[in-house]
Amino acid sequence: MTDLTRILASIEQGDSKAAEDLLPLVYAELRKLAASKMAREPAGQTLQPTALVHEVWLRLAGADNQHWNSRGHFFGAAAEADAAHPCGSRSP
Repeated sequence: MTDLTRILASIEQGDSKAAEDLLPLVYAELRKLAASKMAREPAGQTLQPTALVHEVWLRLAGADNQHWNSRGHFFGAAAEADAAHPCGSRSP
């Protein structure tokens, strides 16, 4: 069992400390996903990939009924949260 799978299982069992352990494990991959999304957006976006990761994390961590049964499930939920986020506005 990987660390990520173990932490997701702990979160599923109600371990509130486990969520603190999750972010350092997934941050780099979430940042890559955010940077990829931002690269596809029109020029002039004001939101940076790091800020987008933080917004997505807040959506994931604050969601009721967090049930991520695998790494793929977690990153799928992250992709949905990312897709639902507006990327910022164009500069005038």
